Amino acid sequence: MTGEWTSSESSSYVTPREPGHGDAWAEEAAQLGKAGTHRLTEVVECIPPEPIATALKLEPGELAVVRRRVVELDGKPIELADSYYPLGIAQGTALAEHRKIPGGAPTLLAGLGHVAAAVDEDISCREATAAERAALGLGHAEWVLLLARLTVDQTGLPVEAMLMTMKTQGRHLHYRMRTS
Repeated sequence: MTGEWTSSESSSYVTPREPGHGDAWAEEAAQLGKAGTHRLTEVVECIPPEPIATALKLEPGELAVVRRRVVELDGKPIELADSYYPLGIAQGTALAEHRKIPGGAPTLLAGLGHVAAAVDEDISCREATAAERAALGLGHAEWVLLLARLTVDQTGLPVEAMLMTMKTQGRHLHYRMRTS
């Protein structure tokens, strides 16, 4: 059987936004009657971890830009999100600046000619580290859900590798596939 994913909880997060629209997380939270935001904690050039470098097809030692955020719901942290971009794409753009990006990264990337054509997500879970427990307000033996997302543009170029570390409580992921 072959199939094609037609929608997922992630769809709105990889699609460019129309001018004047808020970010996808704020809109999703608002639909639930809640306030969703994210706090940018760091934007730096770095040598990414090996799995990220491999996903982005970077040469050993090649730099990327990482944007680290704490995602909040009603003022409480629920997720840590690190987005990595090849330096050749991010340098000289708002991706490399310590500020929010109107419409989010997918909108900026599309404006640079990098429209998301394929997205690959990998989901796993593990016990939270001490740093994750502190950042997310978790108890000693709690687990986190990890979602790794790779976005590839219409030319086959990987443009963003993201790792999200989420509280498991209250999380729901939904995917839909067309099989014919």
